[in-house]
Amino acid sequence: MDAKTKTELEAAAFRRLAEHLRERNDVQNIDLMELAGFCRNCLSTWYLEAAAERGISLSKDEAREIVYGMPYEAWKAKFQTERS
Repeated sequence: MDAKTKTELEAAAFRRLAEHLRERNDVQNIDLMELAGFCRNCLSTWYLEAAAERGISLSKDEAREIVYGMPYEAWKAKFQTERS
């Protein structure tokens, strides 16, 4: 597989993962951390780091909005529940 195709497939997989996490707003970040060792915030941090490595200026809030599909504070207010 050539590098361009590999990058395209990885990008498609990332977009699908982000979409899946947006659809599964019933799954809390703490649940993801406990089961998978990463959460939406981790994913947005990795996105932010990848942008920085390429000299692209992106804020933490902008990266989170890409992953959450809305501003982080709005997602928390709408979907985050108290930990039981």
